[in-house]
Amino acid sequence: MNKQKRIEILTRLCKQNPHPTTELNFSTPFELLIAVILSAQATDKGVNKATDKLFPVANTPQAILDLGLDGLKEYVKTIGLYNSKSENIIKTCRDLIEKHNGSVPENREALEALAGVGRKTANVVLNTAFGHPTIAVDTHIFRVSNRTGFAPGKDVIKVEEKLLKVVPPEFKLNVHHWLILHGRYTCIARKPRCGSCIIEDLCEFKEKTEN
Repeated sequence: MNKQKRIEILTRLCKQNPHPTTELNFSTPFELLIAVILSAQATDKGVNKATDKLFPVANTPQAILDLGLDGLKEYVKTIGLYNSKSENIIKTCRDLIEKHNGSVPENREALEALAGVGRKTANVVLNTAFGHPTIAVDTHIFRVSNRTGFAPGKDVIKVEEKLLKVVPPEFKLNVHHWLILHGRYTCIARKPRCGSCIIEDLCEFKEKTEN
């Protein structure tokens, strides 16, 4: 895909949604961190149902430690892999208090050192909580980038590297959200909704649908 096509795609997505953000509910960097840890292999809707009950009761590292592991599990047991996620959250809360004065670090290396936090989670927190132009590649972004020809790559790291290379600076902050939402609601996995897609004429996918 050439540069002009990419810029037109980003321009259209920007016009459609000038101020995109995550669909996870949060009001602080810590709440976002916990929500993203919980969101692995789970839906944002499912995570929000749990955190809408958890955060009014415990939305700081100390408050979650005070709940204890079993107490935390009661709030998140509707989410897949909740046992391991709960253990990671407890470890992360302990580390935030002991190493970061209870605050979420605005630093990739420090974030990735936390339990349950990988590159993708760190990218989401840096981008959405702190306004860094990072691009977290999840299954939606991986699919859209490859299917459309926008930033093809054989794995998520390759796609991230390609996106960072080809997305102009003025679009970098929001491209993560645009591509996720596009993949979640239009360029869906099984049968993309090409007929209602605002970038269909620019997309290089060969097997377009009419719906």
